[in-house]
Amino acid sequence: MTATTDLDRKPWLPPRWFIHLAWRAHRAIFRLTGGRRGLAAPTSAKFGYMRLHTVGRKSGRERAAILGYFEDGPNLVTLAMNGWGEAEPAWWLNLLANPEAEIDLKTGTRQIRARAAAGEERARLWARFNDVPGWGSDVSAYARRRPGETAVVVLEPR
Repeated sequence: MTATTDLDRKPWLPPRWFIHLAWRAHRAIFRLTGGRRGLAAPTSAKFGYMRLHTVGRKSGRERAAILGYFEDGPNLVTLAMNGWGEAEPAWWLNLLANPEAEIDLKTGTRQIRARAAAGEERARLWARFNDVPGWGSDVSAYARRRPGETAVVVLEPR
């Protein structure tokens, strides 16, 4: 019998159907209120919500996703985590194919260019996710649920 360590334990997540239902409900709230609800600026108590518009890498059609983020100077930072599921999120795959996109914030629209943080920048930003309320007390424990490295996505203004 082997001993289980904290590194072996995976934090609890709700079932995938519940996560998908929550995403649909959030998008419905945004749509039904004409965008008056569903987006929020980050505060010291919670991360913010933005709406990201990408172009589908296969379809060429506009796609939209609502994502959590925090600010890092002029940049916005999020995780390509797909609700901590195994697959990469479609919006991230779309940005890899075409990194120029648009985001809706509570304060208006912004043109951005997306990239994955690397090296020291990734380590610094990854550490910040533990400090931003709402991401969970141990982002690394959630990330261990995924088979590969979770991209830290930096959205730079264009």
